[in-house]
Formats: sequence, C-alpha cells, structure tokens
Amino acid sequence: MTPKTDDRRFATDGRVRAALLARSALVTHADLRRDPPPQGSIRGARRMRRLAFAALGVAAAVVAVCLLALLPADPLHPAPVPPAHTPGPDRAPSGPSSPYGPPRVMHTP
Repeated sequence: MTPKTDDRRFATDGRVRAALLARSALVTHADLRRDPPPQGSIRGARRMRRLAFAALGVAAAVVAVCLLALLPADPLHPAPVPPAHTPGPDRAPSGPSSPYGPPRVMHTP
C-alpha cells in the first residue's frame, strides 16, 4: 500500500505545482501596479483626536481646581484645637439610683 500512497502524493504535488505555474503565467506587470493613495478623512480623525485631548485636559484642570478649593488651605499647619478641660473629682452616688429605692424581697408564709 505504501507505494500507491506515495504515488498519489507525488501526483497531487505535481498537479498543484502545475496549477500554480499556470496561474502565475497569467499575472503581468499591469496587474502589479500600485493602488492609488487612500482618500479619506484623515484630517477629520486628527481633529477629533485633538478635540478629545483638549476636552480631557480641560476636565483635568476643572478637577484640579475643585480639589484645591475643597482641601484645607494649609495642611501642614492645621487650626489650633482648644485644650481639654480637667476632669472633676469622682463622686459616688449619694442615694439610690432609682427614685423608688432598692428592690424589696417579699417572704410568703
């Protein structure tokens, strides 16, 4: 079987090569001419890109101004804080904590 398979491969390779050579013979120098330069809106795309970058720059400037307006003026020297008051002496409650007095235990006979 191996010889038949090899014969088929060589026959197929020969056919493909013959087809490619025939196709390449049809190509002439007139077929290889250059395409005309593209016509389009390259200027329009550049203009849109410039406008987008300008809009991003303006937005960044607005954010920077807002942040500067909201942040404190001098973060290195904050406003002074008044001193804490000294606590008074601790006092124990003088009377019962509830107005009705301590709970009573009732004995039932």
